[in-house]
Amino acid sequence: MGEESGTARRAGNAAGQGAKSRTPSRDLKGALTDAAEAVLMREGPGGVTVRAVATEAGVAPMGVYNRFGSKDGLIGALLLRGFQGLTAAISAREGETDAIARLWMAGVRYREFALSHRSHYVLMFGEPPAKGARPGAPFGEEGEMPAELGEQADGAFHVLVDHVATMMATGRFVEEDPVLAAQQIWSSVHGAVSLEMADRLAFADAETSYRHLLQMLFRGFAVPGRLAFPTPDGPPQAS
Repeated sequence: MGEESGTARRAGNAAGQGAKSRTPSRDLKGALTDAAEAVLMREGPGGVTVRAVATEAGVAPMGVYNRFGSKDGLIGALLLRGFQGLTAAISAREGETDAIARLWMAGVRYREFALSHRSHYVLMFGEPPAKGARPGAPFGEEGEMPAELGEQADGAFHVLVDHVATMMATGRFVEEDPVLAAQQIWSSVHGAVSLEMADRLAFADAETSYRHLLQMLFRGFAVPGRLAFPTPDGPPQAS
């Protein structure tokens, strides 16, 4: 009786220790995403395969399939992180209470994010989607972007829309459709960043060239007389 109790107790303790040593599913999914991110940053988007991520994480490929279903699931997790990072980059920071400063710094940090997360940026915007698919979505038979990822991608854009709408509401930008204006601004900065990343800029000083572009965009949308431009490549000021 005592021996049986001791055996049962030891078995129970061993089971408890095993439960403590097992990695929760959510933590393992995060660890695999970390591994995929490491592969992405080291080898670029083409290097992200189930086998490469499994090797990086020290697990069997089936462990990746169990958590993500396929390579598309891995790519989706990386895209989600990418858009989360971009959203954080262009969102207003503490102390950026002025609408002009918020939009200017969103533009500055957009470029900083792209250059410091090149592989993420290429993954997010480098490949055109299939006809009829949502942007950046290599998922599903019809190219549909998963809901969570779609919301995050849309969220990054709507941060810019909010910045532009505030400039219009304060009378500094001409009132028009803020979504259209935000799309025009995003198209411009994305084009500039993409050319820089491809080493296709004619002007040697890429940062100054980019700041000139930002100032040109402000000038293009500004209500006459409401913005002043005291320096050729710096943020505008209220006037």
